[in-house]
Amino acid sequence: MTKKSRVKKSDLSQQKCAPCAKGTPRLSGKALNEITRRLTGKWQVKGKKQLEKAFKFPDFLKALQFTNQVGKIAEKEGHHPDVYLSYGEVRLQLSTHSVGGLSENDFILAAKVNQIK
Repeated sequence: MTKKSRVKKSDLSQQKCAPCAKGTPRLSGKALNEITRRLTGKWQVKGKKQLEKAFKFPDFLKALQFTNQVGKIAEKEGHHPDVYLSYGEVRLQLSTHSVGGLSENDFILAAKVNQIK
C-alpha cells in the first residue's frame, strides 16, 4: 500500500490484503473514522490501534471450527489476527505490527471474517 489508502473502494470484503510499504502510516483521524463506519458486524476499535470482536458459540467444537475458518482466510490474505479460543467463544484481535496500529488490511480481514457462516 502507498501512503494514499485504498479506503475509497466500496466493499471491504471484496478487497485483498496487501503488504504495507515501508513508511506506511497507521490509520488515524478521518481515514480511521471513515473505514470504521464501513465495517459491519460490531467490531470495536480499541485504543485507535486494534480491532477486536468476540464471537459466541454453543460449544467448543463450533468455536474451533470457526477458528479454523478464520485461519484459512488469514493464510490466504497473508494477514494474521491474534486468536483467543475458549469454550463457546473466539475473540479476534487485529492490528498491523509493521505500522504500529491499524491498517486497511485489518478492516479487510475483519470484513472477510464477517462472511463466515
